[in-house]
Amino acid sequence: MHYDKKIAYYTLGCKLNFSETSTIARSLTDLGYGKVDFDETADVYIINTCSVTENADKKCKSLVRSIKKRTAESKVIIIGCFAQLKPKEISEIEGVDLVLGANEKFNIEAHLPLLEQNEGNQFIAEEIKTVNTFEGSFSQGERTRSFLKIQDGCDYFCSFCTIPLARGKSRSTSISKTIKLAKEVAQTEIKEVVITGVNIGDFGKTENGRKRTDENFFQLVQELDKIEGIERWRISSIEPNLLSNEIIDFVAKSQNFVPHFHIPLQSGSDKLLKLMRRKYLSDLYIQRVEKINTLMPDCCIGVDVIVGFPGETEEEFLITYNFLKDLNVSYLHVFTYSERNNTKALDIKPIVPMNVRRERSKMLRSLSLKKKRAFYERFVGKTRPVLFESKDDEGNLIGFTDNYIKVCVQTNETLENEIRLVKLEEISKLGYMKATLINENLTLSNISKNEKISE
Repeated sequence: MHYDKKIAYYTLGCKLNFSETSTIARSLTDLGYGKVDFDETADVYIINTCSVTENADKKCKSLVRSIKKRTAESKVIIIGCFAQLKPKEISEIEGVDLVLGANEKFNIEAHLPLLEQNEGNQFIAEEIKTVNTFEGSFSQGERTRSFLKIQDGCDYFCSFCTIPLARGKSRSTSISKTIKLAKEVAQTEIKEVVITGVNIGDFGKTENGRKRTDENFFQLVQELDKIEGIERWRISSIEPNLLSNEIIDFVAKSQNFVPHFHIPLQSGSDKLLKLMRRKYLSDLYIQRVEKINTLMPDCCIGVDVIVGFPGETEEEFLITYNFLKDLNVSYLHVFTYSERNNTKALDIKPIVPMNVRRERSKMLRSLSLKKKRAFYERFVGKTRPVLFESKDDEGNLIGFTDNYIKVCVQTNETLENEIRLVKLEEISKLGYMKATLINENLTLSNISKNEKISE
């Protein structure tokens, strides 16, 4: 056993990274390594990195510097997407001892002896085309919510994206193995599971380079819905071309899948969608949103959008802005385009100046705030089930409704990790919804879809 060795973890980036870090931590804890918080002194610090934004790269370097200032003797291991893309470059950062690529991050224990040799600046990363195994995982840091990884990699090669280079081809395991992992989550205290992956709608391509099976994401969703012990299932980001009508129909009828979709758009301009090498045009996106709103008028719909992509003229940007302004969606995740090595977008001209990118980003973030407020206002005076997660500094309970409205309740009751019905009262200056408890202990499963909103 290794309880004299303490390991701390830090995760950058997406929900998928959080699920993987949590699984790695559980594995090493099971092997006898102690786990401590990242701001505590540890023998080894593991940083799980992201490659999507430039800020994530900078944050990684900043974390290494802060660790070495705190405790120069500690060892630092870098894993994740950034580690796969630039292993040699990262290994040369002062303070980094070991860099592990995509094939090795779930095998950290075998590489820990390298750290004892005090030979820093080592890296082990194979070419991404050799990475074809799938490791299912789930996060367990929060009592209330878990991120369940059901898929990895991507075959799309959008012109702005490095993820296929960092994570490899699309792959997953069988429905039966995924259900087995989900049932492990169901044995914990967790009430809500977020289904995550790189391209979850592509579920069905199997590990070890084998071809697609007859299984698909819709079939998986139907099986997950049958698992007892999970009161809420939430689908994370899913491509519009893979969000089929049958999936939307099923969620609308399910008692356990919540009315919330996050659907990447990236641009409202068909010209830019083609330059981005996306798999759909704006008409398809409109169809998906309209169907969701028809079947689930209370549904929360989130949108990813990129501003400042090469070739985005003022006219093209306004096409996107007006497209989103007129679209019945609930909030936007706005990404300012940043150049990434080895992507096709580097060859597209003209380049949008950074100050223009920032100004357009500011406009869309302002639009997002208006969209979110308009969505919240629709529910003032209504009742919704809320999963309470924590208390704020003033002792108020904080949680989210099934349709992803952030709620604050003043109460002396201890209700963390409970689903309770509340009446939504007003939108606070900080942007969340003030609410009062309705004195019934109701779970999402015994409130029908048609009864979730009441006067």
